[in-house]
Amino acid sequence: MNMSNINLVISSNLIMSNAQIFSSSLNYQGDYPCPVCRLGKVSQMPLMEAMSCDFCQEIFTVNLELQQIEMPSRQPPLVWWWNGYKWNQAQLEGVELGCGYVVAAIAFVILPTTLIAIGAYYFPPDRNFPFSSIPYIWTVLTFLLHLSIIIWILIEVYQIPIGAYLRAINRWRDGIIR
Repeated sequence: MNMSNINLVISSNLIMSNAQIFSSSLNYQGDYPCPVCRLGKVSQMPLMEAMSCDFCQEIFTVNLELQQIEMPSRQPPLVWWWNGYKWNQAQLEGVELGCGYVVAAIAFVILPTTLIAIGAYYFPPDRNFPFSSIPYIWTVLTFLLHLSIIIWILIEVYQIPIGAYLRAINRWRDGIIR
Protein backbone atom coordinates (compact mmCIF):
# COMPACT_ATOMS: atom_id res chain seq x y z
CA MET A 1 0.00 0.00 0.00
CA ASN A 2 1.39 3.36 -0.93
CA MET A 3 1.01 6.53 1.11
CA SER A 4 -1.89 7.98 -0.93
CA ASN A 5 -3.98 4.82 -0.37
CA ILE A 6 -3.30 4.99 3.37
CA ASN A 7 -4.32 8.67 3.47
CA LEU A 8 -7.50 7.80 1.53
CA VAL A 9 -8.39 5.04 4.00
CA ILE A 10 -7.70 7.30 6.98
CA SER A 11 -9.73 10.17 5.51
CA SER A 12 -12.65 7.87 4.65
CA ASN A 13 -12.62 6.51 8.22
CA LEU A 14 -12.66 10.08 9.56
CA ILE A 15 -15.59 10.95 7.32
CA MET A 16 -17.51 7.91 8.57
CA SER A 17 -16.75 8.75 12.21
CA ASN A 18 -17.75 12.41 11.67
CA ALA A 19 -21.04 11.29 10.10
CA GLN A 20 -21.80 9.28 13.21
CA ILE A 21 -20.99 12.26 15.43
CA PHE A 22 -23.31 14.59 13.52
CA SER A 23 -26.38 12.38 13.71
CA SER A 24 -29.13 14.20 15.55
CA SER A 25 -32.34 13.28 17.23
CA LEU A 26 -35.62 14.82 16.15
CA ASN A 27 -36.41 18.02 18.07
CA TYR A 28 -38.38 21.21 17.52
CA GLN A 29 -35.29 23.42 17.11
CA GLY A 30 -33.83 21.58 14.10
CA ASP A 31 -34.42 21.83 10.39
CA TYR A 32 -34.92 18.56 8.54
CA PRO A 33 -35.40 17.64 4.88
CA CYS A 34 -39.04 17.32 3.90
CA PRO A 35 -40.02 13.65 3.46
CA VAL A 36 -42.90 14.56 1.12
CA CYS A 37 -41.40 16.88 -1.49
CA ARG A 38 -37.72 16.20 -0.70
CA LEU A 39 -36.95 19.81 -1.67
CA GLY A 40 -37.97 21.89 1.32
CA LYS A 41 -36.97 22.05 4.95
CA VAL A 42 -39.24 20.97 7.80
CA SER A 43 -39.06 23.28 10.81
CA GLN A 44 -41.20 24.20 13.80
CA MET A 45 -44.25 26.37 13.30
CA PRO A 46 -44.30 29.33 15.69
CA LEU A 47 -46.44 28.89 18.81
CA MET A 48 -47.41 25.32 17.83
CA GLU A 49 -46.24 21.82 18.56
CA ALA A 50 -46.14 21.03 14.87
CA MET A 51 -43.70 21.35 12.00
CA SER A 52 -44.20 22.45 8.41
CA CYS A 53 -42.33 22.39 5.12
CA ASP A 54 -41.27 25.71 3.64
CA PHE A 55 -41.61 24.37 0.08
CA CYS A 56 -44.71 22.16 -0.19
CA GLN A 57 -46.52 23.71 2.82
CA GLU A 58 -47.36 20.32 4.39
CA ILE A 59 -48.00 20.33 8.14
CA PHE A 60 -46.72 17.50 10.35
CA THR A 61 -47.45 16.48 13.91
CA VAL A 62 -44.40 15.37 15.86
CA ASN A 63 -43.84 12.52 18.29
CA LEU A 64 -40.42 13.17 19.83
CA GLU A 65 -40.40 9.99 21.92
CA LEU A 66 -40.79 7.75 18.86
CA GLN A 67 -38.74 10.09 16.62
CA GLN A 68 -41.51 10.28 14.03
CA ILE A 69 -43.60 12.80 12.18
CA GLU A 70 -47.10 12.23 10.91
CA MET A 71 -48.94 13.90 8.06
CA PRO A 72 -52.46 14.36 9.48
CA SER A 73 -53.86 15.92 6.30
CA ARG A 74 -54.86 12.48 5.05
CA GLN A 75 -56.55 9.44 6.56
CA PRO A 76 -54.93 7.12 7.47
CA PRO A 77 -51.94 9.42 8.04
CA LEU A 78 -48.51 8.76 6.60
CA VAL A 79 -45.77 8.30 9.19
CA TRP A 80 -41.99 8.75 8.76
CA TRP A 81 -39.30 7.78 11.30
CA TRP A 82 -36.13 9.84 11.78
CA ASN A 83 -33.00 7.68 12.09
CA GLY A 84 -30.59 10.52 12.87
CA TYR A 85 -29.62 11.20 9.26
CA LYS A 86 -32.72 10.86 7.07
CA TRP A 87 -36.38 9.85 7.12
CA ASN A 88 -37.21 6.17 6.91
CA GLN A 89 -39.83 4.89 4.47
CA ALA A 90 -43.33 6.31 4.78
CA GLN A 91 -45.94 3.90 6.03
CA LEU A 92 -49.66 4.16 6.40
CA GLU A 93 -50.63 4.08 10.03
CA GLY A 94 -52.45 0.83 10.76
CA VAL A 95 -52.30 -0.44 7.15
CA GLU A 96 -50.14 -3.31 5.96
CA LEU A 97 -49.79 -3.79 2.22
CA GLY A 98 -48.45 -7.28 1.57
CA CYS A 99 -47.58 -9.45 -1.39
CA GLY A 100 -51.24 -10.27 -2.01
CA TYR A 101 -51.92 -6.70 -3.12
CA VAL A 102 -48.95 -6.77 -5.51
CA VAL A 103 -50.12 -10.08 -7.03
CA ALA A 104 -53.67 -8.73 -7.37
CA ALA A 105 -52.42 -5.55 -9.07
CA ILE A 106 -50.29 -7.52 -11.53
CA ALA A 107 -53.19 -9.85 -12.26
CA PHE A 108 -55.51 -6.86 -12.74
CA VAL A 109 -53.20 -5.49 -15.42
CA ILE A 110 -52.06 -8.72 -17.11
CA LEU A 111 -55.19 -10.91 -17.23
CA PRO A 112 -57.55 -8.58 -19.15
CA THR A 113 -54.75 -7.63 -21.53
CA THR A 114 -53.92 -11.29 -22.13
CA LEU A 115 -57.57 -12.21 -22.76
CA ILE A 116 -57.98 -9.48 -25.36
CA ALA A 117 -54.61 -10.29 -26.97
CA ILE A 118 -55.53 -13.99 -27.24
CA GLY A 119 -58.84 -13.06 -28.85
CA ALA A 120 -57.08 -10.76 -31.32
CA TYR A 121 -54.53 -13.46 -32.12
CA TYR A 122 -56.92 -16.39 -32.61
CA PHE A 123 -59.69 -14.40 -34.30
CA PRO A 124 -57.85 -11.84 -36.42
CA PRO A 125 -59.90 -9.42 -38.49
CA ASP A 126 -59.88 -9.53 -42.26
CA ARG A 127 -56.90 -7.58 -43.61
CA ASN A 128 -59.13 -5.97 -46.23
CA PHE A 129 -61.30 -4.47 -43.52
CA PRO A 130 -60.42 -0.76 -43.08
CA PHE A 131 -60.24 -0.97 -39.28
CA SER A 132 -58.26 -4.21 -39.02
CA SER A 133 -55.83 -2.78 -36.43
CA ILE A 134 -58.56 -2.08 -33.85
CA PRO A 135 -58.03 -5.35 -31.87
CA TYR A 136 -54.33 -4.53 -31.44
CA ILE A 137 -55.07 -0.97 -30.44
CA TRP A 138 -57.72 -2.29 -28.04
CA THR A 139 -55.12 -4.60 -26.46
CA VAL A 140 -52.66 -1.76 -25.90
CA LEU A 141 -55.41 0.51 -24.53
CA THR A 142 -56.55 -2.24 -22.15
CA PHE A 143 -53.02 -2.57 -20.78
CA LEU A 144 -52.50 1.20 -20.43
CA LEU A 145 -55.88 1.86 -18.82
CA HIS A 146 -55.61 -0.99 -16.31
CA LEU A 147 -52.07 0.15 -15.45
CA SER A 148 -53.28 3.73 -15.01
CA ILE A 149 -55.99 2.51 -12.62
CA ILE A 150 -53.34 0.81 -10.44
CA ILE A 151 -51.16 3.95 -10.52
CA TRP A 152 -54.17 6.09 -9.62
CA ILE A 153 -54.95 3.80 -6.66
CA LEU A 154 -51.33 4.05 -5.46
CA ILE A 155 -51.47 7.85 -5.70
CA GLU A 156 -54.72 7.87 -3.71
CA VAL A 157 -53.54 5.41 -1.06
CA TYR A 158 -50.19 7.07 -0.46
CA GLN A 159 -51.59 10.57 -1.12
CA ILE A 160 -48.70 11.61 -3.33
CA PRO A 161 -49.18 15.37 -3.45
CA ILE A 162 -48.88 15.92 -7.20
CA GLY A 163 -50.80 19.19 -6.95
CA ALA A 164 -48.45 20.40 -4.19
CA TYR A 165 -45.46 19.45 -6.34
CA LEU A 166 -46.80 21.44 -9.28
CA ARG A 167 -47.69 24.48 -7.11
CA ALA A 168 -44.27 24.41 -5.45
CA ILE A 169 -42.47 24.13 -8.79
CA ASN A 170 -44.46 27.10 -10.12
CA ARG A 171 -43.65 29.13 -7.01
CA TRP A 172 -39.97 28.20 -7.34
CA ARG A 173 -39.94 29.03 -11.05
CA ASP A 174 -41.62 32.39 -10.39
CA GLY A 175 -39.00 33.19 -7.76
CA ILE A 176 -41.43 33.39 -4.84
CA ILE A 177 -39.39 30.96 -2.75
CA ARG A 178 -35.62 30.56 -2.59
